[in-house]
Amino acid sequence: METKKREKPCCAAEALRRVRRIEVGGVVVGLTMLDDILADTVAFNLSGETAIGDELMRQVKIYNYIPKEAEPLYRAALLLEYQNEVKKQ
Repeated sequence: METKKREKPCCAAEALRRVRRIEVGGVVVGLTMLDDILADTVAFNLSGETAIGDELMRQVKIYNYIPKEAEPLYRAALLLEYQNEVKKQ
């Protein structure tokens, strides 16, 4: 699967607009580019939680630091966000 080429934010204000807050393990964190990542992953039309979770984690790690020990919590939170995104459509 090929990830869409995304433009880098032009300035700090634009970068801040691309941060989406989600709850990960009871803590609210900000993830850069999450809206674009979710849209891309939905468009890939993947089936199965494992494939979807793998793709979400792969893309999120491009723009965000995720501690190794927290990966299961991030994966669960990202899958929940993905499900909410699919329901909106």
